[in-house]
Amino acid sequence: MLRFPGHGHRHPEDVVIGPLDLSARVDEALAVQAVAFGLGADEVAVRRQIVLRHMTYPGARALGATVEGRLVGFVYGMPNDRTHWWSTVVEPYLRAQGHDGWLDDSFVITELHVHPRHQNRGIGRSLITTITDGATEPRSILSAIDADSPARGLYHSLGYQDLARQVLFPSAPKPYAVMGAPLPLRRR
Repeated sequence: MLRFPGHGHRHPEDVVIGPLDLSARVDEALAVQAVAFGLGADEVAVRRQIVLRHMTYPGARALGATVEGRLVGFVYGMPNDRTHWWSTVVEPYLRAQGHDGWLDDSFVITELHVHPRHQNRGIGRSLITTITDGATEPRSILSAIDADSPARGLYHSLGYQDLARQVLFPSAPKPYAVMGAPLPLRRR
């Protein structure tokens, strides 16, 4: 069962969704991401520095999903800024589709990962809807590997639409899709 801190009685197997000090728990979060996304040690080391830098940006925030205090999923994001690396890479693809305005007044979901043993239980849905419910921006954007996947299915079910496809990030082996949705996200 999914629970939020302070809501109801807890059971040992409950997944608790709440604020996450991602800077303090970065290694635990990246261990989840490594298993969920298939990252090697070198990629984890690079992402560690990126996450720590991102968490210093204005408005950056994170949520975690824990079971008995152990992190099993996390999401983090921030108000989008056109000067950030991600925006500079995706902007030409969005402009070519007439969607570059999505880079303004958007809350970007930077990462969302759930440990495979805990997937298909509504954890990812709860993480992304909870973090975007707290956004002041009128819309959200993200990128996901451009393939049929459970993640893209989740995003579509929440109201995200493809804004650009076949987006190539330097050193990424697969193309990505950039997706956007008005906030609040669609509920089932």
